[in-house]
Amino acid sequence: MSARAGQVVAAVLLPPLGVFLRHGAGRDFWIACVLTLIGFVPGALFAVWSVLRDSSDGMAATV
Repeated sequence: MSARAGQVVAAVLLPPLGVFLRHGAGRDFWIACVLTLIGFVPGALFAVWSVLRDSSDGMAATV
């Protein structure tokens, strides 16, 4: 299982954890927390989207 697959599984089971593993405790993490408190489905959808997108700011990651 790749790291990204693990992040997606974590995002589905516990949305804030999946976002934290991908982006740390930044803006996306707190958005996932609030959405999960409102309802599990919005939090899970946001977390999966956040984990699967390329980067947190929309820019391609540099190596």
